Amino acid sequence: MFGKTELRMIENDEDLRVACQEMASSPVIGVDTESDSFYHYQEKVCLVQISTLEADYIIDPLQLRGLEPLAGLLEDPAVTKILHGADYDIVCMKRDFGISIRNIFDTMVAAQFLGFPRVGLADLIHRYFGIRPDKKYQRHDWSQRPLLEDHLQYARGDTHWLLAIHEVLLYRLAQADRLEAALEECALVEQREWTGRTSSDADFLKLKGAGTLDTDGLRVLRKLWEYREGVAKRMDRPSFKAIPGDTLLHVAHRRPLDLDEMAECVRPSSSLFRQHGPPMVAAVKAGLDDPRPLPEPEAKAPRSGSGHRGSPNEALLTRLKAWRNQIVDSQRIAPVVVASNQLLKEVAIVQPTDLAELASLESVRTWQVKSWGEQILAIVAEGRHDGPANPKGRRRRRRKNGDAQGGEAQGGEAQGE
Repeated sequence: MFGKTELRMIENDEDLRVACQEMASSPVIGVDTESDSFYHYQEKVCLVQISTLEADYIIDPLQLRGLEPLAGLLEDPAVTKILHGADYDIVCMKRDFGISIRNIFDTMVAAQFLGFPRVGLADLIHRYFGIRPDKKYQRHDWSQRPLLEDHLQYARGDTHWLLAIHEVLLYRLAQADRLEAALEECALVEQREWTGRTSSDADFLKLKGAGTLDTDGLRVLRKLWEYREGVAKRMDRPSFKAIPGDTLLHVAHRRPLDLDEMAECVRPSSSLFRQHGPPMVAAVKAGLDDPRPLPEPEAKAPRSGSGHRGSPNEALLTRLKAWRNQIVDSQRIAPVVVASNQLLKEVAIVQPTDLAELASLESVRTWQVKSWGEQILAIVAEGRHDGPANPKGRRRRRRKNGDAQGGEAQGGEAQGE
């Protein structure tokens, strides 16, 4: 399947140094990583795959003292890095090695801008090469050693085809006049940061549904969370595999004070009840008696558009969504190629009167102003009197941040929202 392309295993520091010297002469490289997030308490990057036109490299960080020689290559803006669904790879490399991958081309983003119905890497490989990659190692524990031949062939397949796919997508984007837009979106993907597990005392507040608890429930949840984290760390398992989050939330709502009451929350015949029933009852009691003040939730990075206060003109927002969805339907493109719901909401709040004001919105992209700006302004002008407008004083211009709009670079949004 990979023809005569050489496979190079990099398992010692000297081989890494030599390999990085070789790869540095390539203006374009394919990049991917494999991690072990489904198997260990603290996930980590277990493999880094890189492909050039001459060879496929599989770098084993678990056998190396560090990836410093690789940092120069991945951070070099003169070298284009081709990734597919780059978000996770980018944040993991920053988290584990302090490496910021620069000058990326995300083939999934490109496929979305081209309106492909299926944008997975396997879909692109099949589309252009007629090959259906085997996905059986998609959830493999990549921290396991030794690596078998099947593992190596699977891993190299995630980068081997990227350079050729990149060439095709570049051409297709240019033909569709969407290259500039896709490249802008790719540049924003580079700015992703790790938002996973932290060491904050307020981490338990991030559990989905925590906001539905009263004060006692939150105190109990904190103790249950601390118990689960300790168990998961000792077992070296992901927290959700130790005790599911919805179980913690249910127990925090019910607050059982003995095993009979706990049996109403957790099935008594289950291994979860046998292993964790008594300690969770103890955690409930300890939580109710816990005198510590509850922490404030950690401040979240504002979503695009959140700097503009006020309610949107709902009639105008409806018009904007209808306009967006009509383009999506007629041109068979993803909503990401037009505008996110968050951007449309921001427009309906601010109601910009010219392109400069539209361009100042936090959610907007340069390519959106260029491609759709006049149409958006026309709809705003038509619909400005459809409902109560927000006072001019509520407008506040902010610089655009690096967050992807509504997470759409990972797969779009519901068209009819």
